[in-house]
Amino acid sequence: MKSDYQKVDTNAKIKSVFIYNFTKYIEWPSEDQVGEFKIGILGKDIPLYTELEKMSKVKKVANRTFSIISFEGIAEIDQPHILYIPADNTELLKEAINKLKGKSTLIVTEKPGMAKQGSAINFVIVGNTQKFELNKANVSKHNLKVASLLENLAVIVN
Repeated sequence: MKSDYQKVDTNAKIKSVFIYNFTKYIEWPSEDQVGEFKIGILGKDIPLYTELEKMSKVKKVANRTFSIISFEGIAEIDQPHILYIPADNTELLKEAINKLKGKSTLIVTEKPGMAKQGSAINFVIVGNTQKFELNKANVSKHNLKVASLLENLAVIVN
């Protein structure tokens, strides 16, 4: 039997920290700043889910509890504050965008080119380092605002 240490998916751990930190530098409209903060993941058995779930037990998002929801398909998506679409499900990006049109959801992906195709933030590897692309136009379409500090850390995509 493996120890917990051996089961850790380093990539998922890094991305979960990024996603948690995005909550500090993205501003949601005031009506979305009450109640529980929801992070949705499109797909099942995603290592990132486990890492975010662990984090949700000990951290808060702006003094609010947060929960992680796994969506098996587009029809299940309600209105999470953040929707993470893993590389295996990027073909569902356009449908997810249509489903969330007019809603304040930060869409995060992890496959090259996705920030140009509609996601707000896209994880990329640059020189063996985990980075992220930021498409400000896609952020604005969902009535969200980005802090300049986050912009400064991002690879900007138009």
